[in-house]
Amino acid sequence: MASWTPEPDSGIAVRTVAANGLTFEVAEAGGGDHLALCLHGFPELNFSWRYQMPLLAGMGYRVWAPNQRGYGATSRPGRVADYAVDRLTADVAALFAASGAKKLTLVAHDWGGAVAWVAAINRVVPVERLVVMNLPHPLCFRAALKHWPQRRRSWYIAFFQLPFLPERMLAANGAAWVRQAFRGMAVDKSRFPDAVLDVYAAAALRPGALTAMVNWYRAAVRHPPKLSNGGRVEVPTLIVWGEADTALGLETLDGTDAFVPDLTIRRLPGVSHWVQQEAPAAVNAILTEWLPRGDA
Repeated sequence: MASWTPEPDSGIAVRTVAANGLTFEVAEAGGGDHLALCLHGFPELNFSWRYQMPLLAGMGYRVWAPNQRGYGATSRPGRVADYAVDRLTADVAALFAASGAKKLTLVAHDWGGAVAWVAAINRVVPVERLVVMNLPHPLCFRAALKHWPQRRRSWYIAFFQLPFLPERMLAANGAAWVRQAFRGMAVDKSRFPDAVLDVYAAAALRPGALTAMVNWYRAAVRHPPKLSNGGRVEVPTLIVWGEADTALGLETLDGTDAFVPDLTIRRLPGVSHWVQQEAPAAVNAILTEWLPRGDA
């Protein structure tokens, strides 16, 4: 059963794709040889790209938004090590290969941003351009975690290292924590009505989903990524940042230009961590301005 049903006039369809030994639930739109691969975060789904997919398709891209491993109807490997970042970036390479596209642009948010950063830094796959929303460069995040403000915001990472308890807490009362993660952090709470929260809660309550989702955090601590090339990203990079993010402080952006020579940052005041869902018109305007056409 699909994690969500796109609107009939959206141009989005959902199908399964075999890649890297797994089966991925992929939302797709558009066509052509330039793939825009949209990577969601925690505790999201490909559903979080519902506002951007039609835009990117209209710009000439073939758009794939997979539910990443462990999420929705995508396969859920059983070991913590299966969620290490090198496995996640290998999924990116395998999905690109499965698409048959010739060019790749990565568009990513939150945990998807971490995957995209590492894929671009380590050149796991040739990337034309990189777009990351509300997730700092990994070395900038590491630097910010040395200071109390970001440590305080990231308390849940330590909590998620515990066995069993995080999953039980997240699942309690019909995944109330998952619902609150969106509406509670949002500035414009009208963007997260019950119908939207129901999609995320239902996906989180699938058997084994919450353990898989939390295993991303466990694996990040136990199997931290190794970065090549001094952490440099050699492709044009856009960071879109909702300034009212309560999980990641603005200081996590400090020093990004030392690692990304061709860097553009667009900040959106009064917008939360859930930037592409909460301010889709503003985000889409930024993407339209910064991205070249996919069929150019």
